[in-house]
Amino acid sequence: MLSAQQRIEMPLWPNGAPNDNGLTPKDENGDANFLNLVANTSASITVYKADKPNGMAIVMCPGGGYWGVALGHEGHDMASWLNAQGITYVVLKYRMPNGHHEIPLNDAEQAMRLVRANAADWGINPRRVGIMGASAGGHLAASLATLYGSQETKPDFQILFYPVISMDAAITHQGSRDNLLGKHPSEELVRRYSLEQQVDENTPQAFIMLSADDDAVPPANSMRYIQALLEHKVPTSLHMYPTGGHGWGFRDSFIYKRQWTGELEKWLREGIRWE
Repeated sequence: MLSAQQRIEMPLWPNGAPNDNGLTPKDENGDANFLNLVANTSASITVYKADKPNGMAIVMCPGGGYWGVALGHEGHDMASWLNAQGITYVVLKYRMPNGHHEIPLNDAEQAMRLVRANAADWGINPRRVGIMGASAGGHLAASLATLYGSQETKPDFQILFYPVISMDAAITHQGSRDNLLGKHPSEELVRRYSLEQQVDENTPQAFIMLSADDDAVPPANSMRYIQALLEHKVPTSLHMYPTGGHGWGFRDSFIYKRQWTGELEKWLREGIRWE
């Protein structure tokens, strides 16, 4: 059990966010494992410090279709496991876009600033901070990895669970697209948030996992992203499991949990190329 001293709650914007998504809080006491659109109008991070930090930190963006955040199995539930590896783990509760596409990315960038600003106190090497995300949170993580505004907010690596990648209507997750971009986005916005089109040689190295039978977010999302990463010679590790569908996160019910956790542990330990 984690002690209270090891868990730090911190607002992202203590003096007020620089922008507004037009939502008003209605139920801040909703389901703690899944905060929906109206229950999640403020942004924060929860920091789980490792007892024996190895200098690495991971910021996690839970999924939820840009309509909510699945803070349980795609968030807090991974803390003990990652802490045991010496990794400081940070769960990001980001604001919902409600058609204001810049809101989640602004929150992700601010989370990276806060982690690096507190690196010395939290036992973190500021050049070993990665971003992780699941489903729509995977889209947010990959958005940060490709659309970061400065070196201060650029992640050193990215880990994606069954991510939404493209806003191309042929393969996107329609709910995520509608919530992020609105019902009738411009071609320019669709292109900007089709992240397979935003990869370049500076995109951070990637670890990507998914199930081949995912019928919520088509595997073509990950395949297009992988192809772009390979074309730009970005170090990449891909793990596709034959079954499991979508949204398994850290759940024991996913029969390949031992495989993905083992592969990710090995990659975090030995597979990342540090500059």
